[in-house]
Amino acid sequence: MAQIINEQDIINAICLSQAYHKKIQPDEIIVELMYDDETGFGADVEIAGQAEILDTPAMIGALRVWIKDVLHGDPFSTGIELVLDDEEGIIAKLS
Repeated sequence: MAQIINEQDIINAICLSQAYHKKIQPDEIIVELMYDDETGFGADVEIAGQAEILDTPAMIGALRVWIKDVLHGDPFSTGIELVLDDEEGIIAKLS
C-alpha cells in the first residue's frame, strides 16, 4: 500500500522548502494549495507580502525535500503522485 502525505504535510513541505531557499523561517510563509482542471495542481505562496505561484513540478520538488529531511527516505527513488481526493483534499501518494 502506498504511503500518503496529507494536505497539511504538503503545505508544511512547501514551507520547509521555501524557507530553505529564501533563508527564512517556515512560519513566515503562507501557503494555499489549489487545483484547476486546465493547469493541474499548484500552490499560492506568500512571503513577506510577496505572492508567488508554484506549479506541480515545484510542489513535487518540495515534497522531495520533505521525504529526505522529515521521512528520511530516498527522495529520488520515491514516486510521487498528487491526487485530488473528495474527502482529504489534495494528497500525495508515495510509491
